[in-house]
Amino acid sequence: MEIDVKHYRRKKVNKPKKNQGLSFSLDFKVNDKLKMIMYRELKVMLKSGVTLEEAFTLLISQYKNKKLVSGLKKIKEELLKGKTLVFAMNQVKFFTPFEINSLSIGEQTKTLPKVLEELELYFEKKNKLKSQIKTVLTYPAFVIAITIGVLVFMLRNVVPMFQKVFRQFNSDLPELTKKIIYISDNFSFFLLLIVVFLVITFLFYFKFKDTNRFRSITSRVILKIPFIGSMVKSIYLSRFCNALALLLGANVSIVESLTFIKEMITFYPIESSIDNIKKDIVKGRSLTDSLKKHTFFDNRMVSMIKISEEVNELEDMFNYLASLYSEEVETKSKRIGVIIEPVIIIVIGSLVGVILIAMYLPMFDLSKILNSN
Repeated sequence: MEIDVKHYRRKKVNKPKKNQGLSFSLDFKVNDKLKMIMYRELKVMLKSGVTLEEAFTLLISQYKNKKLVSGLKKIKEELLKGKTLVFAMNQVKFFTPFEINSLSIGEQTKTLPKVLEELELYFEKKNKLKSQIKTVLTYPAFVIAITIGVLVFMLRNVVPMFQKVFRQFNSDLPELTKKIIYISDNFSFFLLLIVVFLVITFLFYFKFKDTNRFRSITSRVILKIPFIGSMVKSIYLSRFCNALALLLGANVSIVESLTFIKEMITFYPIESSIDNIKKDIVKGRSLTDSLKKHTFFDNRMVSMIKISEEVNELEDMFNYLASLYSEEVETKSKRIGVIIEPVIIIVIGSLVGVILIAMYLPMFDLSKILNSN
């Protein structure tokens, strides 16, 4: 069955504006775990023969978040008016174009339960990736926060205490000790400089974050960071393959699939390459040849896609690649966690050690200081 995606897009452009009969606006985001549960429950209910209206009634009774419940009620109201699910979901703001387009395809092909299942799996994998990343970053973030607290305490309390002792001896102090005391004496000034720097950095980021040049530079920098860069690359390759598997499984053409993916994946190396890949495919080139031109897509991925194109099994191959890259992320995240722990311990030990050595150096030469008096 041919999918009239372009027709859906024209219809989407002409949807009602916010000020025409809508009493509220939903600008909050629903987290991926909650979306996964929603799509799973919708899938189960539709497969059991429950109508969409009844399904949303049951969903409304299950959630406590007021904004989410308001959104689900709005969808139900539109469904009772005879509107399609896609039109109803377009009236709230927590569904992405990727989800809307996928569900539109499911409605047109009467394969809505299958699309819901694919969306469930997509958000399940996405949520798993996020959990892995959070697990990797939680420990370092906690230790860094503790380290900053310890350094502040030492510079504000411990160093001044030693400084009072040193003042009793009218003698020159080691250079390292002088520098630490200088930092301690001017701690408020240095703290202000750090705060100003952070504020300027954040303002700069929010001003230029949407520009292609800024996104291109930051993405290249991220990808070159040891260990972190390769994990980030695997994360986005996994999302790319997972999204293509979902759309191809819903009988969407490869060109339309790439268009939807560009709306969904905002990582610049992928986003910037999609238009050129689409142009190549429209000209009759294979997906493999198009991907080869972009270094972000690794040789293993290109080779596997080439094989799948020859046997016409792209959907299964993208599912396999998505799982493969997800496993890589899990392995790399564990490896990064193992590497980060000793590095952080060394850094913390070095910082604290430098301060303590600076404070005790004059003590090692105490007899000389006393003799000088």
